[in-house]
Amino acid sequence: MKIAFIGGGNMAAALIAGLAGKVTPGAGIHVVDPSPAALEALHARHGVTTAASIDAAVTGAEVIVLAVKPQSMREAVAPLVPLLAGAAHAPLVLSIAAGIRSADLSRWLGGYGAIVRCMPNTPALIGMGISGLVASGGVTEAQRLAADQVLRAVGGTVWLDDEAKIDAVTGVSGSGPAYVFYFIEAMQQAAVELGLTAEQGIELARATFSGAAELAARSDEPVNVLRERVTSTGGTTYAALTSMEESGVKAAIVTAVKAAAARGRELGEQLGRDD
Repeated sequence: MKIAFIGGGNMAAALIAGLAGKVTPGAGIHVVDPSPAALEALHARHGVTTAASIDAAVTGAEVIVLAVKPQSMREAVAPLVPLLAGAAHAPLVLSIAAGIRSADLSRWLGGYGAIVRCMPNTPALIGMGISGLVASGGVTEAQRLAADQVLRAVGGTVWLDDEAKIDAVTGVSGSGPAYVFYFIEAMQQAAVELGLTAEQGIELARATFSGAAELAARSDEPVNVLRERVTSTGGTTYAALTSMEESGVKAAIVTAVKAAAARGRELGEQLGRDD
């Protein structure tokens, strides 16, 4: 599989690290980015080919991954329009930009229809990401499988039947790692206030999160059952969870996730608006 990336930032680098030498040789990956430093680093690490601007090598790929910031997407894909129109085959366009709707992207690409929109997350950097994907009507089964193969190189995939649900994925898992880091920060702060060192606090908090997450992943039981098993009435965990409930922690988390999803929808409306 030949794969082209428009954009060579952190998420693109994570995907390339998962793909190079596994799904395709490094030389089968072409990266376009205006930053010479980013291109040099990716070439040195993975043997990819590079260019400072979109060229014919991009449309020679079977999959074109759009890995630029949402605010830059319309301008970034404009040079693709004549190349896609004259391509010998129809490559799959795979967008990982938050908020950008497939219909708007198709319009910017001159009506191009083979588009899969997806939302990965930053644990892809260590091969432990999760991505939500949704295919537009012009995507073939072979292209759908290709999109799945690309994202599975850095973690799991969840396919959606409605593009509107991708904003929920953005709120839950796309932005989700930041929520985890935020909670770990709070646990470290509490550890310090209770007399532990910052180093002890972060070690305990990180190990607790990774261990509990792995336990949840390996268990066949619902997470509420796992929680209940470590929560004896009148015990220390009970005291902590009762305090969280009284402070509205769960409700605040649900509200925060919904806010992230709403911002994703808002971005799509703002960026997809005709000038």
